[in-house]
Amino acid sequence: MDLPGLRLQTVAATACGSASCPTVYRSDRGTLVIQGYSVSAEQAGVDLPPGEMLVEIPIDLLTSAVRTVS
Repeated sequence: MDLPGLRLQTVAATACGSASCPTVYRSDRGTLVIQGYSVSAEQAGVDLPPGEMLVEIPIDLLTSAVRTVS
């Protein structure tokens, strides 16, 4: 997906005490963008197509995002 000029709005964030915490954003393209901890396909035992990656986030962050977006 080509994302130049993507504008993000925070939907939900964890309270980790740092500026770089797992966060869910809503984009101006009607999508969600997830910031989290990178997990390699090898670690997870899955095959990923080019351009995709796995991201691990806390469950409570996702439930908070669902409540906000719904």
